[in-house]
Amino acid sequence: MVEHDRSSSPAAGDASGEADFAATVARLERLVEQLEGGELSLEGALSAFEEGVRLTRDAQRRLDEAELRVRTLTERGDGSADLQPFADPTEGEGER
Repeated sequence: MVEHDRSSSPAAGDASGEADFAATVARLERLVEQLEGGELSLEGALSAFEEGVRLTRDAQRRLDEAELRVRTLTERGDGSADLQPFADPTEGEGER
């Protein structure tokens, strides 16, 4: 049976939010492995898929909220924004 943990809803700015996001991604990875493994019953696969959709939506919501916070933090005093894309962490490393 697939676990459903709906008790974790950290408030914006809560330090546990990042850890919860990482846990959400880890849970999604485990669900994908289970689904790709093909050993779940039809009911189990449907339940895992439903949980995956719910977790994906939650993760996207968290990412959207984080983007909004970054935009808010980069606004200028006059209300205009100085938006610049995040630097690619692999940029400048060259080929390995």
